[in-house]
Amino acid sequence: MTPTRTAKSPLTRLRDHLGWAVGASYLAAAALPAPGRWLRHPHLIGGLPHLAFETPRFLLSLLLFTAGLQVPVHALRALARRPTALLTGLVLHLVAPLLIIPGVAFALSRSPDSDGGSGMIAAMILIVAMPVAAGATVWTSKGDGDQSTTVGLVLASTIVSPLTIPVTMTALCPLLSGDYANTLAGAALTTGHAFALTGVLLPCGAGILCRLALPDRALTRLLAAAVPTAMIGSLLLTYVNASGVLGPFLTHPEPVLLVAALVVAATVCGLSFALGGITARALRLDAPEGASVTLACGMNNSSASAVLITTTLPDRPHVLLPVLAYSLLQKVAAGRVVRAGGRPGVRA
Repeated sequence: MTPTRTAKSPLTRLRDHLGWAVGASYLAAAALPAPGRWLRHPHLIGGLPHLAFETPRFLLSLLLFTAGLQVPVHALRALARRPTALLTGLVLHLVAPLLIIPGVAFALSRSPDSDGGSGMIAAMILIVAMPVAAGATVWTSKGDGDQSTTVGLVLASTIVSPLTIPVTMTALCPLLSGDYANTLAGAALTTGHAFALTGVLLPCGAGILCRLALPDRALTRLLAAAVPTAMIGSLLLTYVNASGVLGPFLTHPEPVLLVAALVVAATVCGLSFALGGITARALRLDAPEGASVTLACGMNNSSASAVLITTTLPDRPHVLLPVLAYSLLQKVAAGRVVRAGGRPGVRA
């Protein structure tokens, strides 16, 4: 008898084809950007001047809350007995931008761009300053990776983000010129509290607390509602972020800008993953831990950086272009890492 196949739920189908769904979000942003551009702007609540609803920030908080809600806290206990991979991944995640971005900035300063590539470098600074992407845990679960180490790295980088985000931005701001330098230097002074604490750490922490406090039945029900909602929210946030740049870009295409964004994003992404892989091999970490360290070095919360760009540089949507490119490239690289046991570019 032919075995009966269990019909997949819409959520499972969406998760299985998430890459196509993200591509569809980009296409929607290119074809119909107006709703997304409207959602990018703050909207007053009840006409009150100091109370505004910001869709990108709300969607980012939803994603981070759900990420915290799914953290298997019990899996972190094993890290106390073998913290090498956790500490290595965290240090690499914090140090890699300081090693990679100056070299890329030096190369761009020799380009014919009037501002020495400051727009591209500003975008890369804002993405590499972010904590480890929660999506790294998804890639770890799909292939060769140590889940407890990856979860620990996501949490640790998020916990220290109110300090590390402004420090990284401040350290790299001298690489910029003109308005970009002044804008990012000013943003770095307020980012620790206004964005990293309230926009990144608090939503994730609230999710973790809910997981610890709720009884199993209530937690199961909350997860059943939160996970699909967050997945749809992630696609909507992708659409909102992309609508700010893809629509205008297609109306007035700039092939040189597109190529530059892809090259810069690919360079920073590739060097970050390579640094993680080289360090993992140098320390002789086993394959699962090496994969987790490599992901921590190369994967950054691109959604958070896109939201920060929307609020910090609202008049320069083209800065989002390299961030969108990095977001796609880091997922491709992550897929290769978890299949190759922590060695980017090598298939097992």
